[in-house]
Amino acid sequence: MANVVVVGAQWGDEGKGKIVDWLSERADVVVRFQGGHNAGHTLVIGDTTYKLSLLPSGVVRPGKLGVIGNGVVVDPWALMAEIEKLKKQGLEIGRENLRIAENATLILPFHRELDIMREEAAGDGKIGTTGRGIGPAYEDKVGRRAIRVQDLRNQATLGSKVDRMLLHHNALRRGLGKPEVSREAVMAELAEIAPKVLPYVDVTWELLDHERKAGKRILFEGAQGALLDVDHGTYPFVTSSNTVAAQAATGAGIGPGALGFVLGIAKAYTTRVGAGPFPTELTDAIGETLGERGHEFGTVTGRKRRCGWFDAVLVRQVAKVSGISGIALTKLDVLDGFPEVKVCVGYKLDGERLTRLPAGQNAQARVEPIWETFEGWSQSTRGARRWADLPAQAVKYVRFIEELIECPVTLLSTRPERADTILMRDPFED
Repeated sequence: MANVVVVGAQWGDEGKGKIVDWLSERADVVVRFQGGHNAGHTLVIGDTTYKLSLLPSGVVRPGKLGVIGNGVVVDPWALMAEIEKLKKQGLEIGRENLRIAENATLILPFHRELDIMREEAAGDGKIGTTGRGIGPAYEDKVGRRAIRVQDLRNQATLGSKVDRMLLHHNALRRGLGKPEVSREAVMAELAEIAPKVLPYVDVTWELLDHERKAGKRILFEGAQGALLDVDHGTYPFVTSSNTVAAQAATGAGIGPGALGFVLGIAKAYTTRVGAGPFPTELTDAIGETLGERGHEFGTVTGRKRRCGWFDAVLVRQVAKVSGISGIALTKLDVLDGFPEVKVCVGYKLDGERLTRLPAGQNAQARVEPIWETFEGWSQSTRGARRWADLPAQAVKYVRFIEELIECPVTLLSTRPERADTILMRDPFED
């Protein structure tokens, strides 16, 4: 019995929610291992739509355990707001279905403020942050001045930790011409939120070790996409955490040998929210059509997504870096009816042909896609549940993608509904 890691194989928004929902029904434990509440995912179960940001997908299903791992940065106020929202939708969230790693880092209100202040000060150099304090919280983590979940247990030692943190942050705020943060205000906010968060706290690495030894199926749920990885993505237009599959081990406190099958999620075309390079972006009527058909708006931000043809160079690169075992290809139905469909098979840069995205920011912005053009298909793929239900040209398109990315398509999705999925291999099966 394999555990499964789910990662986005593009810039996020690949349709992970549907796939994770399908997998979570069969998992016993669902673990978030990086990011924060900047990662939105939508789950449609029956007639009810759940929009999650921080909580693992498992919490919406009875009998499943959701774990927020140590690699996640946790905004406790956003967490409680999300829990309350789900309770209003009829879900019960308690210790029986949610645990939070005691060594996870907290996002505090001034992290959010700093995120916004720096983005405003950047002018044309904006990164495209969601303004939720994710980056500043990770900075404090690696700077060894963060407040962690476990610190909420001891108000006596919390004060000195807050002092150390504010020494750094108030210096930054003075430099930006902003008022300093009051120590008393921070201590009062933490004292108020602590009793609401602490009931969920656990030694999650030990919990996961126990669950694994008991033969439980564990699903590691990635946020964002691998192209937003702080090391392997389109730096500096990235998130502040590692989003590749290997982070599942570090961010959950489990050995890499226990990860099992790595499922990458990719759209049959490409989208991106925010700034940064996008070699296959279409700013014409075709790009607009892809966005309209695919309902391309960010779950968390509501921002319109930039759209373009499928970039096989990038997905191949992600498959290598993340060790992807198989791809779940989503939203194939969005391509229905186009007279022709294009795939990026390489780049041109200064007269040279490349089969990878260069690491330099300037080079990334200047690469030009090399296209392979396919005949489109007029028949609908929407709701197909067997290969035999697909038009021949659609099958040809998928097979060509497999060849280019050097990775099999193990799931094929043709509608938002969970049942509308063609399964070639069960990721949970050894």
